[in-house]
Amino acid sequence: HSDTCSRLPEGTRVLAENLDGIPVALEWCPGFQGIQFHPEVSHTKEGKAILANFLRLAVNPAKFRIASFKDHLIDRVRSQVGSRKVVCGVSGGVDSSVLAALLHESQVDTRNIFVDNGLLRKGEARQVEAQFRSIGIKIETIDASARFLEALAGVTDPEEKRRRIGRLFVQVFFDAVGKDVDMLAQGTLYPDVIESATSGSIASTIKTHHNRVDRIMELKAEGRVIEPLDELFKDEVRALGRTLGLSDEVVGRHPFPGPGLAVRCPGEITPDKLEIIREADAIFIGQLREQGWYDHVWQAYAGLIPVKTVGVKGDERSYEYAVTLRAVISEDAMTADWVRLPYDLLAEVSNRILNEVRGVNRVLYDISTKPPASIEWE
Repeated sequence: HSDTCSRLPEGTRVLAENLDGIPVALEWCPGFQGIQFHPEVSHTKEGKAILANFLRLAVNPAKFRIASFKDHLIDRVRSQVGSRKVVCGVSGGVDSSVLAALLHESQVDTRNIFVDNGLLRKGEARQVEAQFRSIGIKIETIDASARFLEALAGVTDPEEKRRRIGRLFVQVFFDAVGKDVDMLAQGTLYPDVIESATSGSIASTIKTHHNRVDRIMELKAEGRVIEPLDELFKDEVRALGRTLGLSDEVVGRHPFPGPGLAVRCPGEITPDKLEIIREADAIFIGQLREQGWYDHVWQAYAGLIPVKTVGVKGDERSYEYAVTLRAVISEDAMTADWVRLPYDLLAEVSNRILNEVRGVNRVLYDISTKPPASIEWE
């Protein structure tokens, strides 16, 4: 992260350096050691051993059990909410589904609202409605797809697209809520807290769609926003969902970004481009499920590369879009590695996309890690 120890205080010694000779572990004031890397991320070799060794120094260290933590969260929700009414935005993703289930289990008065922003995957709106019906949670669906596509027309800058989506989502959401909002529940996770830092660091620009709207900030300042999941990573949220009785199909669902397909469509967003992404993505995810790879992947999707390339279809040359496939493994979304999918699976997906999806003549597979790349394209 570009932070380097270039000058040591007196009495400090270097315990370890990386291959470039940069200090990554120090000792000072005998008995105190510090490391300058992330032992908790999956890319750090022996990271868990480092943390385990640290915990062995503690006397009777606390043991984290998600079942008992669920009870703690329920008590926290009831204490924060009291007799007030909660409004919760749901998307069908893991975070919002677990949040809705937690509120339901806490028996607080909740109104769940699902905004269809027109940037969802193929058939997703119907799937979300059916999913919540199956677990006995009532939701209200608002179809605002036309408004979102109109707001995004002609916009190419990725940060501006995120800002417009975020602002319009809040506007649509609160138009539906009206004055009927005592408290707002958000499915913010700990990585969101880190990546939405407001300290002026580089991280502060990573998720500009997250918690950056005046109305939400006003509610936060008034103490009317609850974020029960903000101390948890994604794997812990999945475990919590299981203790709340959610099915593996729900808690095992791949993450899906708040701005939806907008972050998988660099450049201007159009209905035709979204249709290409939806169809290609449906084929890719369908094959991952069919060949038993879906549950071995943290996140997978098809995205559109905003350039057209020359190809041959039939006896004619074509000039059409390229599609990129992305599949990564991760534990916490802070780092990620690309998945070594079988060639036969990739070949099947590529052939189907090229034969079944209009407007595509090239399929690529993204083998970038995070960092330096992000999981999504925008």
